[in-house]
Amino acid sequence: MSRTFEELVAEAESVSVAGWDFSWLDGRAREERPSWGYQRLMSERLAHATASLDIQTGGGEVLAGAARFPPLAAATESWPPNVEKATRLLHPRGVVVVADADEPPLPFADDAFDLVTSRHPVTVWWEEIARVLRPGGSYLSQQVGPSSVFELVEYFLGPQPEKVRRGRHPDDARQAAEAAGLRVVDLRSESLRTEFNDIGAVIYFLRKVIWMVPDFTVDRYRDQLRRLHDQIRHHGPFVAHTTRFLIEARN
Repeated sequence: MSRTFEELVAEAESVSVAGWDFSWLDGRAREERPSWGYQRLMSERLAHATASLDIQTGGGEVLAGAARFPPLAAATESWPPNVEKATRLLHPRGVVVVADADEPPLPFADDAFDLVTSRHPVTVWWEEIARVLRPGGSYLSQQVGPSSVFELVEYFLGPQPEKVRRGRHPDDARQAAEAAGLRVVDLRSESLRTEFNDIGAVIYFLRKVIWMVPDFTVDRYRDQLRRLHDQIRHHGPFVAHTTRFLIEARN
């Protein structure tokens, strides 16, 4: 028997959204992955680095997937529950986790690292990345692109202006990197199918990725959530499209 709207809501509201692990969505939502394999590329770069920094590491889950780390490895994170989780996960691997407000300046000296990485940073401070990179050092990042999952965003917020829809465009990232004195050596983007199989998955996603619908609460959007629950139950998964781009730049 199908679970009721109230049961799905209660479950999704009670589960923890700490860290950057989306395994709770296994079987409830599905997102295609970019063809370039960010974690594999990151791991390859780390294996040849001497000093690395991972910015906005979340709970450290992605970074911890690396096979090996350089002699000096650090990571930054701003949200206290994530700092605690990343510390537990990364300290045994020899990675120092630094609590940082994600605002300039980075708490490191000039020319401190030959590799800086970041997966899905909220904000990229390009001048700071260029400052802490050694000459010849690289920045490797997978980022969220424009209009990502906007089918879901606009379901709750209505049509968004073109300026908002175009935000986080890879061309803008290239320009910002070059303005900071970096040379972009790779830039790729893809649109990827995402499916939400029940309303609990939608609620969990919006609780975790808080910038999608910034004022989201179940109480505020209960009527829309109930309509979406009925839509999924009668017509199948809610389909959206994520956009991702990979950028690699050198100092």
